[in-house]
Amino acid sequence: MNRGCAFITGASSGIGEATAVALAGAGYDLVLAARRLPRLETLAEDLRRTGRRVDVFELDVRDQAAVAKLSRQPFFDQVTVLINNAGLAKGTEKVQVANPADLDAMIDTNVKGLLYVTHAFLPGLIARQGHVVNLGSVAGRWVYPGGAVYCASKFAVRAITEGLRLDLAGTGVRVTNIAPGMVETEFSEVRLGNPEQAKAVYQGMRALSAADVAESIAWCLTRPAHVNVQELVLYPTDQAGVGHVTRR
Repeated sequence: MNRGCAFITGASSGIGEATAVALAGAGYDLVLAARRLPRLETLAEDLRRTGRRVDVFELDVRDQAAVAKLSRQPFFDQVTVLINNAGLAKGTEKVQVANPADLDAMIDTNVKGLLYVTHAFLPGLIARQGHVVNLGSVAGRWVYPGGAVYCASKFAVRAITEGLRLDLAGTGVRVTNIAPGMVETEFSEVRLGNPEQAKAVYQGMRALSAADVAESIAWCLTRPAHVNVQELVLYPTDQAGVGHVTRR
């Protein structure tokens, strides 16, 4: 079965990588993009054994010119699913002492990068009645100390998703926001810059895995065309809310 072609940003690790694996298994051809091309090439080699077509491209979503260049590639007119997964958090400092470079990185990647990619793909997705999936976060619904700007970026993702759904009404394009709680990936290591501190974030509790989130994304994509899962909020059972974690 061929379900179409999915383009995934930030596909070299974590949720992006797991989603590529899940969608290959579900019958999608793939176009994978990330900054770390060697990791993408290794992943693609594995996924091609499933019989799916897999293309890879080095891409920093913050680079609008690079996104525009990518949109001129031959694969572009085959994409039926866009998964805006690229995103990050940097630092846990309060705004008054935060590093401005970290603030820029979060806004430029999580908001502007998502917009650059989405804008480039929308004409084709409208023509093919495709599906846009944005990776948000529970931080796009609830704010916590030291997370003002990261939360703001994910609030923006939720607003963009809802606004996009309204703008696309009548086109047949579906738009979904996926909002996970704690997922054990490289996320905390990137945010904290310290592997030991990152490991401690998940100690004594069972977090979601990247595969858990990927399975949920695949489920949303494979609903009948008249069904749009508008938003899916996922918590591990050990997390009752932002900052409310049961540890053993």
